[in-house]
Amino acid sequence: MKNGLLRVLIAVAAVLSVGASAGHAQTYPDKPIRMILPFPPGGGTDSLARVILPRMGQAMGQVFVIDNRAGAAGNLAGETVARSTPDGYTLLMASSTGVTAAQSLYKLAYDPVKDFAPITQFATAPFILAVHPSVQAKSVSELVALAKAKPGALNYASGGIGSPLHLNAELFRRRAGVDIVHVAYKGGVPAAMAVLAGEAQIIFGSVAASLPQIRVGKLRALALTALKRSPLMPGLPTLDESGFAGYSVQAWNAFDAPAGTPRNIVRRVHDETLKAIRAPDIIELMSKIGYAPTETTPEQYGQIKRTEAAMWAKVIKDANIRAE
Repeated sequence: MKNGLLRVLIAVAAVLSVGASAGHAQTYPDKPIRMILPFPPGGGTDSLARVILPRMGQAMGQVFVIDNRAGAAGNLAGETVARSTPDGYTLLMASSTGVTAAQSLYKLAYDPVKDFAPITQFATAPFILAVHPSVQAKSVSELVALAKAKPGALNYASGGIGSPLHLNAELFRRRAGVDIVHVAYKGGVPAAMAVLAGEAQIIFGSVAASLPQIRVGKLRALALTALKRSPLMPGLPTLDESGFAGYSVQAWNAFDAPAGTPRNIVRRVHDETLKAIRAPDIIELMSKIGYAPTETTPEQYGQIKRTEAAMWAKVIKDANIRAE
C-alpha cells in the first residue's frame, strides 16, 4: 500500500514539475539574461554582442547582461554555461573553433557539442589568405609553386597554437602539400603586425583586420576562404576557385543554451536573433566589423558544429597539434 502511494506521489510531483517548467517557458523572459562571452572586451565577438544584444533585449523586454569570461582558451565560458541551470537565463555566445576544435585540443570538463542546446549561428566572416608585398606571388597557384620551390623558406603567422589562424593555415598547408613554417604569436594582432613588418610572410587574417592594410598596399590578398566572393572585395577569388575545391573556413558566432533548455525558450531566442540581424541598421553595423548575418535553424547549427568538429579533429591529429 505504501509503495502504491509513493508511486502516486512521484507521478504527481513529475506532472507538477513539467507544468511549472512549461509555465516558466511561457513567461520567458521575466528577468535579465546573462550572455557569457569567451573573450575579453574589445574584440570582434564582444563588438558583435554589443551590436546585436541591445536590439534583442528591446524586443524581448529584458536586458542582456554581457559577461566576458576570458580564460582557458575560451573554455571557462563554455564550462560555465554547460553547468548552468537550463532555464534560458544563462546563454553562451560561441565562436567557431572555440567550439569545434576545443575538444581535440584540450582535456575538457564538458562536451562542446553534447552539453549544449544549439540556438542559431547568426554571423559569419571569411578569412583572407594574404602575404607580405615582398613575396613573389600574386595568386594562390604562384604561392604554392614558390613554397614548393623553397621548402621551409616561408613562414606563416598565427595567434597561437590552435587559434583559428593556425588551424586555417594548417588545413591549407596540408591540402597544398607545402612546407611552410608556423610562427605563433600571442594573439591575432601581434601576428598581423609581424606580417606587416616582414617577420612572417603569410597570414590567414580576418576581413576586418586585413582589408585596411590590403587597401593601402601593406598586404597582398590572394584568396578568400569562403565559398562565395565578398561584396567588399568582388575581384578577390576564393580558394575554392583557386584549385582548392570545397575549401570553406569561416569565423562564426552563434548562441547556445545549456542542454535541456525548453524547446520554446530556444525557439524564442532563435526567432529574436533572426529578427535583429535582418534589420538594415544592424546589417550595416555588422558589416563595419567584418561580419555578415547568417540564418540557421537550431538543427542546422548543430550539424555545423558536428561537421566542423570532425574536420578539425582530423587536421589536429594529422598535424600532431598540441595545445600549449
